[in-house]
Amino acid sequence: MGIILDKLALLFLCAISFSFSNSSVISVACLLMLIIASSLAEVFKEQRFCWLFPLAYSCGCIFLPELFCGAPLLLYDSLRTKKLYTALPLFAAALKLEHFKQLQLLILLAGLFIAAVFYLRVFRLEEQIGFLRSMRDEVAEKNHELDDRNRELAVAQDNEVRIATLRERNRIAREIHDNVGHMLTRSLLQSGALIVINKDENMKEPLEELRSTLDSAMTSIRQSVHDLHDDSLDLRKVIEDSASAADERFTVKLDYDISSSAPAKIKLCIAGIVKEGVSNAIKHSSGDKLDISVREHPAFYQLLIMDNGSSDTINETGIGLKNMRDRVESVGGFISFTPSDEGFRVFASIPKNKENV
Repeated sequence: MGIILDKLALLFLCAISFSFSNSSVISVACLLMLIIASSLAEVFKEQRFCWLFPLAYSCGCIFLPELFCGAPLLLYDSLRTKKLYTALPLFAAALKLEHFKQLQLLILLAGLFIAAVFYLRVFRLEEQIGFLRSMRDEVAEKNHELDDRNRELAVAQDNEVRIATLRERNRIAREIHDNVGHMLTRSLLQSGALIVINKDENMKEPLEELRSTLDSAMTSIRQSVHDLHDDSLDLRKVIEDSASAADERFTVKLDYDISSSAPAKIKLCIAGIVKEGVSNAIKHSSGDKLDISVREHPAFYQLLIMDNGSSDTINETGIGLKNMRDRVESVGGFISFTPSDEGFRVFASIPKNKENV
């Protein structure tokens, strides 16, 4: 809006200067040409050819000196677009000052001075705007970096809490197994011995009920310990530990994307296949790269182990491959082994169903 007001003010001065011309027709025509040239330069200011309009008007001053009355507005446009060469022809028109009246020249000089002042003000304003924009962009970038670091800290904190929780579950499972489990086992043995040596028929039924109760308690304790151990299984850490065994020979790349709520059967199955697959690669592969991909999809889990060692045959009678196949089939999945000149590939797909929960 400020630029429009500046140009209107300069145009008003130019119109006053044009009014001193001897011919009103020429002055009106020159004023219209000035308005058209300045308007087109403003409309097409983002285009490469925008300089043609002020240059054409400036060149016209050589043949029609009256056009020199529009010099203030033309100079302002040249300064703003930083194309001062478009105003150079004005100097040729300035050599014909005898065509202008003294007051007209004073108005033109005042207009040129005001155009330069307007430009300096706009230039400083644009500098300040550019500085503020750079500050805004810098602040936005810093905020983005801060958000990223906050997310990383939150993820790291969640991992620490999860690891601490898993360790505590493991500790509880071990204590239950070592203390309560052993005492219940001893109680079962003692109750069995009492049943064997008992001669009183009246005590036979209570002792059998006692043994049945202890046996139920033992089964419940075993199930609880098993559930605690399965829930505390950190599949990613197990896979990373298995992959670290191949670090000396392979460049290992792990792509892991499975939720922590995956069923225990699935975790144990994938962990066993990864351990066996890494072990086979270390023993038999001649490559130097090992890719492990574990992904969760809406309807199934997917596992891919691939090395770049050359292989064109496969011996599926081996215990390792048979164990992997048995593991996958136990959870209703499918596994394939593909040897080729580009490497050995193990691919497994395990569906999500109620039986695996």
